[in-house]
Amino acid sequence: MTESHWLLTGILAAAAFAIRLTGLLAGNAIRRSRLAPLLDDLPGLIVVALVAASLAGQPVLTWLAAAAALAAAWKTNNVVATMLVGAAVFAGLSMTGF
Repeated sequence: MTESHWLLTGILAAAAFAIRLTGLLAGNAIRRSRLAPLLDDLPGLIVVALVAASLAGQPVLTWLAAAAALAAAWKTNNVVATMLVGAAVFAGLSMTGF
């Protein structure tokens, strides 16, 4: 390898290390901030945002299945049961021609 290849490799290695170090330092700073308790709720908020965005413009059938899935999630607190209920309601209503 030429000298320019070694130089490029060194620069890329330093950049990768700097990115990881910056992420580590930023993560530690966020954990110590007053916003840290919000991080516990973030995964759930992201799921709600994704579901809400996917329901926009959908027919009533989809909304009914989503409502049934929400009720199942609230009652059982079980992800698999929630998915099964939502899929079953959607399939059942689709088969009845709703």
